[in-house]
Amino acid sequence: MGRRASPRWRWLLRAALAASLAFAPSGSIAQAAADEAPPEPVQEAPLDPSQPLGPRDEYNRGTPRGSMYGFLSASRKGDFDRAAQYLDLRRLPTDEQTRGPELARQLKVILDQTLWVDTANLSAVNAGTTGDGLPQWQDRVGEIETSGGPVDILLQRVPREGDEVRIWKMAARTVEQIPVLYGEFEPVWLEEQLPSFFTEIHLFGVALWKWVALLAALAAALFVAFLIAGITTRIAGAVFTRGRSGFDPRIIELVRGPVRLALTVVLFAFGHRNLGLGLELAAALRYFERILFAVAVAWLAFRLIDLAALTLRLRAERRGNVAVFPVLLPGARFAKIVVFSIGALGVLGTMGVNVSAAVAGLGVGGIAIALAAQKTLENLFGGITLFADRPVRVGDFFRYGTDVGTVEEIGLRSTRIRTLDRTVVSIPNREFSDLRLENFARRDQMRLFTTIGVRYETTPEQLRFLLTGLREILLEHPRVTEDPARVRFVGFGAYSLDIEIFAYVDTADWGEFLGIREDLYLRIMDAVAAAGTGFAFPSSTMYLGRDEGLPDDDARRAEEQVRDWRERGELPFPGIPEERRSEIWNRGDWPPEGSPGSEDPSGRRGR
Repeated sequence: MGRRASPRWRWLLRAALAASLAFAPSGSIAQAAADEAPPEPVQEAPLDPSQPLGPRDEYNRGTPRGSMYGFLSASRKGDFDRAAQYLDLRRLPTDEQTRGPELARQLKVILDQTLWVDTANLSAVNAGTTGDGLPQWQDRVGEIETSGGPVDILLQRVPREGDEVRIWKMAARTVEQIPVLYGEFEPVWLEEQLPSFFTEIHLFGVALWKWVALLAALAAALFVAFLIAGITTRIAGAVFTRGRSGFDPRIIELVRGPVRLALTVVLFAFGHRNLGLGLELAAALRYFERILFAVAVAWLAFRLIDLAALTLRLRAERRGNVAVFPVLLPGARFAKIVVFSIGALGVLGTMGVNVSAAVAGLGVGGIAIALAAQKTLENLFGGITLFADRPVRVGDFFRYGTDVGTVEEIGLRSTRIRTLDRTVVSIPNREFSDLRLENFARRDQMRLFTTIGVRYETTPEQLRFLLTGLREILLEHPRVTEDPARVRFVGFGAYSLDIEIFAYVDTADWGEFLGIREDLYLRIMDAVAAAGTGFAFPSSTMYLGRDEGLPDDDARRAEEQVRDWRERGELPFPGIPEERRSEIWNRGDWPPEGSPGSEDPSGRRGR
């Protein structure tokens, strides 16, 4: 290791350095003082990283971080005399160097409006930041955008007055630009017209005149929003009401409030844009504006959901579909929850919250809830399916599985059914929606189907006569549809000749159908008797004497009638001729003669 220099040698080195500076040209000395080109970098040992390093200084200007922190602290407290100690005023004319406090105030206004300064990003050593593309004696605080392009806000290491210790101040080049930047970002013309106390008094770091301007902008936005919303909604209501007969004028009243709020937020945001508010206040106002705008949109969505629910309810009442009533209120609430969730996520996103993580958390939580409430959710979705598909409605008589009953209520969890025994059965919707449902209430017609058997002693001619009579009974009856109205001899049974009767009765009422079917069955019995035959019985008959057989007169009359048809070429087989069909169509009496209502005062019968 080399020997250390003695105090004498140190003194000689200092004297030589002083002599070289004394004989240096004056211009060089001025340039060095202004631009600060130190002879060599100063190396500081990192003794304690938590403390700013550098020379001791009353204003803590030994490092870029300490100097900038000191300026911001003093200016925020309104102590601009102290804040001026952090500005390099040497490039200013001598008579303007006394404007340090005013320049400090203007710089504070500029930074508040344009640059968020994070002192943690500045160097904490006296040597400054290296590798930033700047000279060693300069550090960049940040960059602000102006109409003329970007401008750097710089700190510069300069000699301290009195002892030439290197400290950090706001660069002289930046100080020279302060008046120009202040004129661009602050409405100076307005400040010049106001009394001094409006600009000198500050509340929460903001000039009093700006608070007054904010209140005025809010009042103006409210007035203009109410005016615009009132005029536009009236015009829209008149146009839509005139152009569309089905337009509901209540929509205008429902949307007027949300539209007013949204317009107020937009107009207020536009109004305070040019007031030169600080970044913190402007950011806070933006948060509130986004929240209020989201509230306005959610409010509008809530109103439209209520209107849709009301419209669906009125439409269901007109159609008599009361089954939809229980699902309207829960459905509207669910839709509002969805709208509220989307709006809340949007507001959280504007406030810097990681919405993706929140959505992922909600997804995981939703899966856990879904697993825990699996049966309940199955019943809920089963109820929604029933409401959407509507296989049955309240009051319908239907068959479910192997049982029958009447629907009393369709809820979100279960469906209640009144059985034929007058008991009430509750079936969970997830099971009920999987059953085979046969809705009797939606029948437009009811089927008449039966098979009768006549005795084997019946002759073919008698059978032809009977078939013709049965077909005419169906065609004549006013409540039996023409197609299909079918009577056919279908086979030889064990004890009878089988005749199948098939037709549709034009009614959907079960009680009325029973009365019509009864009347048809009685007429069928008369037709069998008129044909001279009888119904067969599934039994064995033992003849112990002379069998008198069937009535000879009726049998002979039936045979003669069939023989007459054949001779005239009018045998009604395999079907009744069209002339005869048209002649007898709808000529029967209904209700039967002698029954209440059989005589129509208008002279009309049947349908």
